[in-house]
Amino acid sequence: MMTIRPLLLALSAAFAALPLAHAATVTPIDVKIVGFNDYHGNLESPGTFGANTSVPAAQRPAVGGAEYLAAYIAQMRAANRNTVVVGGGDFIGATPLISSLFFDEPAVETLNKIGVDFSAVGNHEFDKGKDELRRLQMGGCKMVNGIADPNSCKGFGSSAPGTFDGARFKWLSANVVETATGRTLLPAYGIKSFGGVKVAFIGMTLKGTPGIVTPTGVAGLEFKDEADTVNALVPRLRAQGIESIVVLLHQGGFQNPASPGAFNNQDINGCLNDLRSTSGTPSDLANVVARLDNAVDLVISGHTHAAYNCSKNTLDNGSNARASGLPNKAGRLVPVTSSSAFGRVLTEVDLKIDPATRDVIEVSPMNRLVDRGNAAINNAIAANPEVKNLVAAYKAAVSPLANQVVGGITADLTNGANSAGEMQAGDLIADAQLQATQPAGLGGAVMAFMNAGGVRNPGFVKPAAASYPYALTYGDAFTVQPFGNSLVTMTLTAQQIKDVLEQQFSGCKGQTAQRIMQVSNGLQYAWRPSAPACSKIIDVAFTPTDVTAYPPQVSGPTDMLVINGVVQNPAKTYRVTVNNFMATGGDGFTTLIGGTSQLGGAQDIDALIAYLAGYKAPALAYDPTQAALKKPRITTLP
Repeated sequence: MMTIRPLLLALSAAFAALPLAHAATVTPIDVKIVGFNDYHGNLESPGTFGANTSVPAAQRPAVGGAEYLAAYIAQMRAANRNTVVVGGGDFIGATPLISSLFFDEPAVETLNKIGVDFSAVGNHEFDKGKDELRRLQMGGCKMVNGIADPNSCKGFGSSAPGTFDGARFKWLSANVVETATGRTLLPAYGIKSFGGVKVAFIGMTLKGTPGIVTPTGVAGLEFKDEADTVNALVPRLRAQGIESIVVLLHQGGFQNPASPGAFNNQDINGCLNDLRSTSGTPSDLANVVARLDNAVDLVISGHTHAAYNCSKNTLDNGSNARASGLPNKAGRLVPVTSSSAFGRVLTEVDLKIDPATRDVIEVSPMNRLVDRGNAAINNAIAANPEVKNLVAAYKAAVSPLANQVVGGITADLTNGANSAGEMQAGDLIADAQLQATQPAGLGGAVMAFMNAGGVRNPGFVKPAAASYPYALTYGDAFTVQPFGNSLVTMTLTAQQIKDVLEQQFSGCKGQTAQRIMQVSNGLQYAWRPSAPACSKIIDVAFTPTDVTAYPPQVSGPTDMLVINGVVQNPAKTYRVTVNNFMATGGDGFTTLIGGTSQLGGAQDIDALIAYLAGYKAPALAYDPTQAALKKPRITTLP
């Protein structure tokens, strides 16, 4: 017979072994993360999109639309009650008229109905400044001189007419600090608990935001290094018992193969060349991930409007699985995703978390098209009726303005650049801004520059069912010029013009990327890609042109500003028009800050509408091949 002491010892040993046995048989917690980025207030479908670049354009399905985003996310949520919906930034800003006219309250209301939990701030969240971002977060009407703007607080998706509830989700701004207080503008992270295990979501935008946003939009704010910010938060999260960490980062890359071949079939679930450039250098996103603490389990990115899935489920050419991901500080491959833009794609991520260690033990991302009509893909998912009605209400409210015919075109003018960097849509916008400021009393401009990033997708194009000449609407025009920037005319010397043209290229005067400006009628220049930074502009010719005439008329002899890289008359001055974003050094064009005798002008959209009026029936439609437009304006030299 066993004595009491040995019995107690035996029982003690048995109980001590229980946690180990339990740990060996514990069931992981399944969590689903649904992510998307760069929504940009696209309440309606942005058009068609293919799962990869091999899908012919005619076979690409119609995608997106808030009512289908809501339906797809509801289906994903139904598959797992442990679901969280997150964003990679730019949910607002640079939005279509249906959202922008109402101060992006429609974008926020649709995101509320969709069920977003957290989103990183993107650069466009700061287009109208920190106070307006806070209003969209907290709610309340847009006030102008103490009075609510009539286009605010429609309340179609809020608690009552005449109200705006604000975002029910939390915008996260871990690396955005108010200089006056030293505190983050909005929360640095959000936490969700699943089965007693907490998952943290750190949200932030790219540290370069001040260089791509109008200075007034980021006044009083400091944008800190992305990786340093995350790494500093890791100990704080771990002190709360959190081991599962997701980063929502508004920074991105492109699937850009080093050379044609095995991996050149870009797919929304591909990760061609691990997002490296054709020269083999890592993307800005890859550089951030390379410095992240090993505690980070997943990065959901954005900003570049590209789709990619850098994970162990990645397909190299649409058929073969290969280990993938972007290496972190410890050399471990971290899954990194992006879901294109405008609600065309959703990223569905299945996580498995060990409830004992609270660690993520498996990450399985998949990008999925938000197909509006293909039953083989969406099992005939029906649009969410509540969100559909919300979108219809705003569409009805905006239609009287959106449907106004403002001009005509004889061919599509896209924002796709040719090899020299010239865009058909950019040429038109630069001419519109020159026309608006050419009269002596309005600035006396002789040339205009337009930043390429401000020429929004798709450009001036007709719907597939329409014919040429196509009658452009106000809504069409606003889609291309949605920022509400104002025009600024300034005096620049020939040397400054050469300098700002050189500043289009990375490595010159602080420029960090290649940003080819669009130039107005009468200005033509040639650049050499192989030349070193600050020496790429070879020839610049200026022919005074009256763009207020139809067609434009030459009004003076050609003036050679630069010949073989040499400025001919450095001190000679010219009146030049840009938008206020560029005038204050936006996109790295700091040379423009030195412009003198500055004079403010009309809003960019008003200048555009006035220019297009010259091509409105019964007048002839705008023909981009017209000789008087003097194209090409930008050329390259070997």
